[in-house]
Amino acid sequence: MSAPTDLTQLSGLELLRTAMTTKSRPPFIGDLLGLEVEELEFGKAVFGLRTRPDFANPLGTTHGGICATLLDSVMGCAVHTTLDAGVGYTTLELKINYIRAVPTDGRRLIATGTTIHVGRTTATAEGRVVDDQGKLVAHGSTTCVIFR
Repeated sequence: MSAPTDLTQLSGLELLRTAMTTKSRPPFIGDLLGLEVEELEFGKAVFGLRTRPDFANPLGTTHGGICATLLDSVMGCAVHTTLDAGVGYTTLELKINYIRAVPTDGRRLIATGTTIHVGRTTATAEGRVVDDQGKLVAHGSTTCVIFR
């Protein structure tokens, strides 16, 4: 079956899978970070990246905004995977807890977001970022508003 040319006809999961694999897709924040899509399933998104020196904060470790961006992305995309065609969303609230500092030495970070509740007008999701040794780096939650 060929994919429809009208992206508004794709479910959220189909849209994300198409957008993340199409060579001619528009640029997105993940391009700046070297983000790699690991998994996209209904209610779940997993993204990874490698830390690098230009992610440093003034103390020389990975800036918290990197984990915040990872968490916002996987939690939002987890919500997006559950939406019907033509339905949009945006982050209404984002809460992050930082657990440990991360070096900028090429360490791999993996973020997983899963939905908790998807209703008519709001959705909630939770996320975790672990390093390449499986140690928890940060975790968070989000509330998204849904546009039907």
